[in-house]
Parts: sequence; C-alpha cells; structure tokens
Amino acid sequence: MITSGTLYKKHFFHDETRLALLENILLTAFDACKWVVQAWAVFSNHYHIVACSPSPGEGKPLNKLIQRCHSQSAQELNKLDNTPGRRVWFQYWDSLLTFEHSYYARLNYTHCNAVKHGLVQEANQYPFCSARWFESKAEPALHAKITGYKWDTVKVNDDYTVK
Repeated sequence: MITSGTLYKKHFFHDETRLALLENILLTAFDACKWVVQAWAVFSNHYHIVACSPSPGEGKPLNKLIQRCHSQSAQELNKLDNTPGRRVWFQYWDSLLTFEHSYYARLNYTHCNAVKHGLVQEANQYPFCSARWFESKAEPALHAKITGYKWDTVKVNDDYTVK
C-alpha cells in the first residue's frame, strides 16, 4: 500500500481536471511498470494505492515508479497552472501487506477513503477511486467479503483534510 501527499498538504489537485490528470498518470504508470493496481483513491492533496509488485526482474522498483508518477504529474500540473518548476510532492509511505486480513482491510479502506474524508456518503459515488470499478468487476462474494472488513480502524498515514 502506497500513500503520498503533496508538499505542505496543499490542494494542488483541486478540481475534476486535475484529479483526473493525477488518476490517469498513476494508473498508466503503474500499468506500464508492471504493477497490478488493486485499489486507488485520488484526492486534492494525497492519494492511496494498493498494488501488487511485479515478479523479480520485471517492471520497475517502487521508488522509480513513484519518482516517475510524481515527476510527470508535477510537470503536467505546473503546465496547467503556469508555474514551471514548482515542487508539488512531499514524500510517500509504503507498507508491504503480507497478512490476508490486513490486505482486505486496506483494500476496503482505500475504496472508502472518500467517505472517511466526508466527500461522499457511499464509496461508489466518488469518481476518483476504485470503489465503483471494484463493485462492477468483482465477483459478488468477493465484493461482499472485502466490503465487510472494517476500514475505519485501519492505521494508515492519512492526516489530510480534503476539499
């Protein structure tokens, strides 16, 4: 699980255009680097991604992948805002999920993060996360299993206020 935040928690990705830009850059880069994204949530000042790493020798290591995502998203955002060279990202945190219940809880946490931040009542209402995608693609039994995990007690570096 990867969490990253903007510099000084600034709301750089404050509208649908910028949120869609960040979401697209993240999902495209993870795919290109052979990481399989399981869940994601993108906000004005941070994001969460749960992904499976590629087999050894394939794809890119996480630090190179994140560097690519942050560089590309900062450059594109700065073009939109006419602010060349502005620093956008602060850092990222990652957790290796090896315990099955922890993995499922973090999947649900990521899907429900917009609910946590008070942006929507139901996770599938937020357009910049994987909740709606997961609901439509997962087998009903798997969907019920994942959504049954408590997300509001998961410990994740997520002290962000979003707009």
